[in-house]
Amino acid sequence: MDSEITIPRRLAVSVVSHGHGECVVDLINDLKKFSGQSVDRVIVTLNLPGETIDLSPEPHSAWPFLLQIRRNAHPLGFGENHNRALADAREDCVCVLNPDIRLTADPFAALVDCASQPGVGCSYPEQLDVDGQVQDSERALPTPVALWQRRALGHGEKRVDWVNAACLVLPTAVWKQLQGFDERYFMYCEDVDLSLRIRLAGWTLVKAPVSLIHEAQRRSGRSLNHLFWHVRSLLRLWSSSVYRQARRLPPLAQAPGATRGAVHP
Repeated sequence: MDSEITIPRRLAVSVVSHGHGECVVDLINDLKKFSGQSVDRVIVTLNLPGETIDLSPEPHSAWPFLLQIRRNAHPLGFGENHNRALADAREDCVCVLNPDIRLTADPFAALVDCASQPGVGCSYPEQLDVDGQVQDSERALPTPVALWQRRALGHGEKRVDWVNAACLVLPTAVWKQLQGFDERYFMYCEDVDLSLRIRLAGWTLVKAPVSLIHEAQRRSGRSLNHLFWHVRSLLRLWSSSVYRQARRLPPLAQAPGATRGAVHP
């Protein structure tokens, strides 16, 4: 009997830089060091006109994956950039990855394996800060009451309805059926909307048994532009049919603060 032939599942990774040059270089080198066997293609979008990154070796040589650099003539939104980068994806899975992610091992083999299971629409890792503490990347539906309890009263999450887009791996078929991110969200809440649309379409979100470091820089609290985009996106979300339907969804699990461990459907 012939031995079974295993065909590697291929992965395309999209990274958007908005002046994150040094972070991007560190991330690409992490991908080279740890994930050369798991990643087939990396697409880096330079969102600011004139933005450059200094990569060595040159993008066309000696990388263990195909490295593509896209340059925007003018800045685009978070979702639109990733949608454009992954529009021609032919790989089995796609990954949306923040430039401020750092790796200490390869997370993508496990992420792709989880995303490829029946009924799974998206997999994601545990996110740690630079001190190794677990970050709150898994969140409850951002209702006005939930946001007030979180921001004003300091309450932790009591359920998980969505996950942030610092690192998401989706089967390409799911990504294309959903048409990626909703580009009406210029910045903020596009990950809430995508998570909810995945679940409303009948798939689930699954945490893979891997972790990575997210050097998060949350700007909405100290930048008027970011605060404006955040509020505008929340208002758009709250007026959407996705949000209205999602209010009837059961939670994926209790929040990490209530019970530690992976989130399961």
